[in-house]
This record gives sequence, structure tokens and C-alpha cells, in this order.
Amino acid sequence: MEEKIIEAIKEPLEKENIKLVGVHFGEEDGEKTLFVTIDNEEGVVDIDLCVKATHIVDPIIDSLDLDIEDYVLDVGSKGVSESEN
Repeated sequence: MEEKIIEAIKEPLEKENIKLVGVHFGEEDGEKTLFVTIDNEEGVVDIDLCVKATHIVDPIIDSLDLDIEDYVLDVGSKGVSESEN
């Protein structure tokens, strides 16, 4: 399922200079969550970029007719790695 999502959202994100780092399903706080990790050329992912990516990704995922219901979409950055601290 993740591959299908990646194939569907990668190009639309790239058109807006947003790099797709990864997609995975998991659980957070007891809720099914679809995590979409993004980055950009500057390496700075702020809330505005996450909102922009969410507006791109959300309708595409809804159109894919995946067998998932009642999930949370979590779009965020790849974060700071341990070596950068």
C-alpha cells in the first residue's frame, strides 16, 4: 500500500519543490496514522511547507480508494539526526 501512495504523491510534491523522503503506516497515540516524511533542497521544513504538502497529498490519497478508514495523516520533516546534535 505504501508503494501505491508513493507512486501517486511523489511527482505532485516534486512539482512544488518538495522531496518525498518516505511513507509508512503506523500507530501514534492509539490511532492509525499515515506518516508522510518530506524535505526540500534547503533542508528546512517549516509548518507552511507541511501544510502545503498536506493539501497536495490528502486529496490524492482519498482518490486512491485504499482499504483504510479512520486514519490520521501526519506530514512532517525527516527531523534532526543524532549526528547533527
